[in-house]
Amino acid sequence: MEKEDWMREALLEAEKAGAIGEVPIGAIVVQAGKIIGRGHNLREATQDATAHAEMIAIREACEATGSWRLENAQLYVTLEPCPMCSGAMILSRVTEVYFGASDPKGGTAGTLMNLLTDDRFNHVAAVEGGILAAECGQILSNFFRELRERKKAARKKNTSNSLENKVE
Repeated sequence: MEKEDWMREALLEAEKAGAIGEVPIGAIVVQAGKIIGRGHNLREATQDATAHAEMIAIREACEATGSWRLENAQLYVTLEPCPMCSGAMILSRVTEVYFGASDPKGGTAGTLMNLLTDDRFNHVAAVEGGILAAECGQILSNFFRELRERKKAARKKNTSNSLENKVE
């Protein structure tokens, strides 16, 4: 399979997150041409700050392999990893990281900094961004646009209810 095919699998995970009201980010871990870990954001559902797509995919991959070392594994994620997730990739020895959309507010795979290729750590990973970047960015843009529209509609409804109560 090509990088784009693997990223489409990560996008399927992102769609699962969006369907339950989570920020639509998805990740997969691939080793020897097979998906050994999948994850999508579950922060809101679990109220766990560490329930990022990458963290869940890494945990699942470690369980599948019976090892915390994910050497010769590739991780695909729809949004550039944050510092926590980049740290987990370093610690789990992921070999290659591919991401879709860049994250100008928290990306540590090249945007704000690149933790994954910093040779001061005991492990470095190859990094490539921009895989299906438009699709990965669009799913996030759609989610946040719909969220803003829902909030605006709720404010409008609350305002009209307040006015009706004053009239009575």
